[in-house]
Amino acid sequence: MEIAVALDTGLIGRTGVMELRAAEHDPVALARSPEADLITGAGLSEELSGCRTVIDIRNVVTTKNASVVFFLHATKNLLAAAQRARLDHLIALSVVGSNTAGFGYYFGKCSQKKLVVVGCVPWTILRATQMFDFPEQLIANHSSIAMAAWMLLQPVVVAALSHHVGQGAAGYAPDLAGPAQLQMVDVARRVITAGGQRRLVLRAALPNLGGKDMCGVALLPRDDYARGHETFEQHLVGARTTAGR
Repeated sequence: MEIAVALDTGLIGRTGVMELRAAEHDPVALARSPEADLITGAGLSEELSGCRTVIDIRNVVTTKNASVVFFLHATKNLLAAAQRARLDHLIALSVVGSNTAGFGYYFGKCSQKKLVVVGCVPWTILRATQMFDFPEQLIANHSSIAMAAWMLLQPVVVAALSHHVGQGAAGYAPDLAGPAQLQMVDVARRVITAGGQRRLVLRAALPNLGGKDMCGVALLPRDDYARGHETFEQHLVGARTTAGR
């Protein structure tokens, strides 16, 4: 089945595309390009032609205002193009805790989710905890000191997208989380060590009430949820193996 995938070029996008190909689907990438621009809407209808499903796994690391603007524009354009192309199903990847973690990027994800729910395209929303590459993004600089937020994570790899393809719109799917709760500061140290670097990791307190929530259980799954099997250590081993090729 030909499936459109709105993605970035990070681990989430690459993993999602590989998973769909492994399930014998034919993903059509909708990264920002002259052919299809999610921010302006240019070319989206043409790229969606022939597809029945679109999967939205876009991600951005930015401030609150920029995050809201990004997700509002991109989601409105994607929904309008999907409606014009008469798609049967939109699958959106969201974040566990985005409703309660009042901090930066999560405001944008809430905006995205609200638009999908009230849109005219049948939808499934899969809420997942932070991805394995999240800590690496936050400490990716050339400084000898890495600042890591004091916050709890239960990181996971995206491994459930293909399950929802062809299943029809399901509304909110069960949340997806990794097998273990980890402290961000410890995870940052493990990432740096695995990369063969020597950097000092300092604990940083997140500001305001949103930061206080994230120090607790705001980003952790609650009630029943689907549990991923790959551990963070296995992810690091795989990343080292890939980098060594």
